Amino acid sequence: MSPAELALVFTLGIVIGGIGGLLGLGGGLIAIPLLGLAFGMSQQLAQGTAMVMIVGNTFLGLWRNHRLGNVEAKYAVTMAASAALFTWLTALVALRMESASLRFAFGVFVCVLALYTIWSNLAPGRAAAGARVLPWGWSSVVGAAGGALSGLFGVGAGIFAPPALTALFGMRQAAAQAHTLALAAPVTIVGLFTYAAHGQANLEFGIALALGGLCSVSYGVRLAHRLPEKTLRLLFSALLALVGVVLVAR
Repeated sequence: MSPAELALVFTLGIVIGGIGGLLGLGGGLIAIPLLGLAFGMSQQLAQGTAMVMIVGNTFLGLWRNHRLGNVEAKYAVTMAASAALFTWLTALVALRMESASLRFAFGVFVCVLALYTIWSNLAPGRAAAGARVLPWGWSSVVGAAGGALSGLFGVGAGIFAPPALTALFGMRQAAAQAHTLALAAPVTIVGLFTYAAHGQANLEFGIALALGGLCSVSYGVRLAHRLPEKTLRLLFSALLALVGVVLVAR
């Protein structure tokens, strides 16, 4: 890349890292559509390249959330352990799909999840924050599902896990996002290795995004810790809806 291109990608990384830290997404939800639609990458290459950035942002965001007391070890370890195998298996499936089909499936998935999160925010009778609706052992199912979606779409853990953890385990949104990062930490490593082994990761591009993201993800995490619960949920839902509609429309 030229110095101008490097500066542009680094700046994009700063923006993506801040939003990712705020919403507990590792930045992939923004980076993958951007790399595909604005930079002309195939869906597989966009997903693999974004994982380079997601690795750094995820671990830094997890560390920040741990220091803020948002991470409960038994949930974090259970979800992370159950996710890795499913990530590898579904990444192999994604690498064999047509790029356009994979991108459309990704957009439909995001739209459906956006509708669910909006409904769950507005529906009466949601579980109170902190209530344990299901025993913590069931978080292994969330980990397996998040890992499978991450392997297939590159960002499934960050999209699926927060609403699942708030709805099924009564977690606060900030805590749900923190545990999602714990799930995503091993998932991104397995996913990146699998995509890169098949030539579907632009390391130069991804590293530039990652360095930019590392400059801002901590600020996003701190802001998430301070925002009202309802505001954080609505921001998460709005971003899902926007990305899903853009992908399906294209």
